Amino acid sequence: MSDQQAFTEEQKQYLSGFTFGADVARAVAGLPVLANSARNDASGTQIQLGKGLTTVDGNALPVGPERIALLAQADTIAQGKKLCKEEIAKQDKNPLDMWDEIIARSRASEFPKGTDVFLTKFHGLFHVAPAQDSFMMRLRIPGGISQAWQLNGLADLADQSAGGYIDVTTRANLQFREIPADQAANMLYGIRELDLISLGSGGDNIRNCTASCLSGIDPDELIETIPLAKRMHHYILNHREMYGLPRKFNIAFDGGGRIASLEDTNDIGFKAVRIESTNADESLPEGVYFQLTLGGITGHQDFARDTGVLLRSDECVEVAGAIVRVFVKNGDRTDRKKARLKYVLDAWGFEKFIDAVEVEHGQTLRRVDAERVTIVDNEDRFAHVGFHRQKQSDRWYVGVVLPVGRMTSDQARSLARIADEFGSGEIRWTVWQNLILPGIREADIPDVQQAILACGLEYEASSFRAGLVACTGSAGCKFAGADTKANAIALAADLESQLEIDVPINIHLTGCHHSCAQHYIGDIGLIACQVEQGDDMVDGYHVVVGGGWGERQGIARPLLQSVPFEQLSPLIVGLVGGYLEHRHDGEAFVEFARRQSDEQLRELTLSKQLQ
Repeated sequence: MSDQQAFTEEQKQYLSGFTFGADVARAVAGLPVLANSARNDASGTQIQLGKGLTTVDGNALPVGPERIALLAQADTIAQGKKLCKEEIAKQDKNPLDMWDEIIARSRASEFPKGTDVFLTKFHGLFHVAPAQDSFMMRLRIPGGISQAWQLNGLADLADQSAGGYIDVTTRANLQFREIPADQAANMLYGIRELDLISLGSGGDNIRNCTASCLSGIDPDELIETIPLAKRMHHYILNHREMYGLPRKFNIAFDGGGRIASLEDTNDIGFKAVRIESTNADESLPEGVYFQLTLGGITGHQDFARDTGVLLRSDECVEVAGAIVRVFVKNGDRTDRKKARLKYVLDAWGFEKFIDAVEVEHGQTLRRVDAERVTIVDNEDRFAHVGFHRQKQSDRWYVGVVLPVGRMTSDQARSLARIADEFGSGEIRWTVWQNLILPGIREADIPDVQQAILACGLEYEASSFRAGLVACTGSAGCKFAGADTKANAIALAADLESQLEIDVPINIHLTGCHHSCAQHYIGDIGLIACQVEQGDDMVDGYHVVVGGGWGERQGIARPLLQSVPFEQLSPLIVGLVGGYLEHRHDGEAFVEFARRQSDEQLRELTLSKQLQ
């Protein structure tokens, strides 16, 4: 080859990566490597292939299920790219094998340091300094269903080893805060003795699998989904490759009932739909199926999109496993901001991605035209608060209001007693940061009402509190720009004192760009920031409006920037008051906000100040 025909550096890197990939594929299959059995990649890393093994810098990659993640890292290096520091940390130390280290650190009353802070999150322990010099622990409660005896035990743990309270998350899950370094081991042992687990609830893992919280008791649901969330949970725990992701991952099942599981905000969403007899045939009998949606991440302003794939309930878990493995192999391991499933889908397109899933799954997936599918909308935005009939004869459930998702340990014990004495013994957590007690007899409703009020909680809520969602905020999270929980309670009180409203309005307060409170899907979303005021920096918020999910799906649009919290309440009062004055009959806030221009909405926010 002449000088004019020599490969460019870019071509050399491409060929190096291509050859490496081919060699890896043969090595994984146990076949002999054809060429380049030992070579350096573009970064100087020694790559050795042969006899069914791959070594990087002299370290043999395991033959077990976590191998695919390590091969993905090696392939990234072979392409001349640089792993981000989190990937290097996972390469140096398997976070799943840190149990003894975490227990020893707890006995020495020490918090993790350096990259161990990140790796310890794989066990559900978050060192949240400087917001608090303590751990936060998040659990895994598949489908959000607990038993009263477990909640009693968790309340005791909160008193012994945490802050004496428990938070409900937006994934129908529980977390503890203010855990001292020397209590980490007690928390890990304690939750396991209650048949619970925290493994994989943080770090680069599949988070708590959510489902419709009324599964099995909803008169309107198409299909039960809590059993599927549990099966998915156990699949994850028993497949170690499910812990090799380049970034966190969310999976949700929605049964088409009254309370949304927000499946369209998840990386994988399974949405129950119906095939009617008029659209059925031998290959697609009438009945209930799950529509497969992918790529939801509202913090990055995207919802899960329909793939055109329709699944039976018994197919969902294994297909989800195949999707995760494709993501493990192909997700970005160089840039954390681009390491979510959405960005693989954006780069590949859905057709290429589903083709790869079919190869991984070993079966062709059922593709169905959208016109053949019947989507139902049974959602009731008040169904997670107050007393409602179940589909079982003479049984009711009650949605209990928790102030921005928090309850004291004494309140938790009271709720467990109510569930045992008057209900089925179950407690169901919701994505709306409250809980449901099912199985109540109609004759016992007055006693349940009194018992809930006696423990300082409520079963009725204003339209503001029913739709109020807030993340932990700066009181317990180093990323947050404001004390969102305290601000949310103060804002709701101001709104209630000045307005009466007959429809639910969702106000979501989130502390940072991670969007744990999903501000982009709220009727009104507030994302915290620090605002300069004189010589000081104070809590403030950017305001977005017009978000929604399900049938009203949409990303909220920016309205106001950098509003100090002390000036926020009158602006929101003006906005909601303007809606009440100018709405059309039956018009929801989201519909009103979407037909108004930004200028019109800003005028409404000022109206209260101009009176």
